[in-house]
Amino acid sequence: MWIAALSLSAWLWLLLCQGFFWRTDVRLPAREEPERWPSVCVVVPARDEAAVLPASLPSLLAQDYPGRAEIFLVDDGSSDGTGDLARALARRLGGLPLTVDTPGEPPAGWTGKLWAVRHGIALARAREPEYLLLTDADIAHAPDSLRELVAAARTGGFDAVSLMARLRVESPWERLVVPAFVYFFAQLYPFRRIGRRGARTAAAAGGCVLLRTDAAERARIPDAIRHAVIDDVALARAVRGAGGRIWLGLADRVDSVRPYPRLHDLWRMVSRSAYAQLRHSPFLLAGTVLGLALVYLAPPLALLTGLAVGDTATAALGGMAWLVMTGTYVPMLRYYGLPPWLAPLLPFTAFLYLLMTVDSAVQHYRGRGAAWKGRTYARPDAVTEEG
Repeated sequence: MWIAALSLSAWLWLLLCQGFFWRTDVRLPAREEPERWPSVCVVVPARDEAAVLPASLPSLLAQDYPGRAEIFLVDDGSSDGTGDLARALARRLGGLPLTVDTPGEPPAGWTGKLWAVRHGIALARAREPEYLLLTDADIAHAPDSLRELVAAARTGGFDAVSLMARLRVESPWERLVVPAFVYFFAQLYPFRRIGRRGARTAAAAGGCVLLRTDAAERARIPDAIRHAVIDDVALARAVRGAGGRIWLGLADRVDSVRPYPRLHDLWRMVSRSAYAQLRHSPFLLAGTVLGLALVYLAPPLALLTGLAVGDTATAALGGMAWLVMTGTYVPMLRYYGLPPWLAPLLPFTAFLYLLMTVDSAVQHYRGRGAAWKGRTYARPDAVTEEG
């Protein structure tokens, strides 16, 4: 009964005091078109992305942007013809100018993706852009995406504007796991707090970040975060630490086209960086496991146990906690166009995330470390976040 009461108290606190993380109305803020549209360079790190590039790159080439814009796709040692495919798409479709280049292998201490980003930014600097759009190769943008991002950044005075791309939810496992991924992220980093002046919460969504070039230079992006596997959060912390203003919200028409049809695919996505999020600390891992168990697993267990043994108080407390949990999850399901009856399944999904987190730690201690596109970073100093 006391465990159920503690879980209900935790849910009431999350409901009212954690930045209203469960609301999904944090979209691009009010914006006006600037009198002069600044120049933008789009940097796309790409490693073995031939499968998704035909669905994403055309959306960048077709951007309806009034100012000067150019795309730099960094083919990071792909083995599937990513660079050649990108060039062929640009020749056939036209649109924004596209440069495809390949860096060497990343030196020690660099994650592969950030080394590719560094190379792309170095190429872009020759054009002296006012803004950089850092976007992943699996992200498809609406035709007005770039102009809306720039207008929001200029109007709000933000140095970094980031959108959490809408992930794919077509397979049964995607429907079960993906909305919870965004829900948990928002619980850790409430979007509503991030854009406030003086806020301490800092996060970004790495698939779509518009960044002022001078802010990137002040924050030494990406050199200052070269170790980071969770590069989006590290980038936001670096920009804020250098005095910049940041904003993060949910996207309306920025979508990830990468499929995760099997549980194995989603498991790898989460477990590759979960233990890095916990700074490779066994104590934080233990606390996370206990926290997930108390907050997500205890309510249904208390309800079922109370009903089984006739303990009305335990059943009522567990049922109320489960009800609050379910209610906070419904808005995210609606955002993804999924039925609300999936909400009561959140404890099961949370249990999967608990197992993924433990597996991430097991892989770390087996020396396999975090991975990105076939590269593995086993050394602890190569995967931790700075700051």
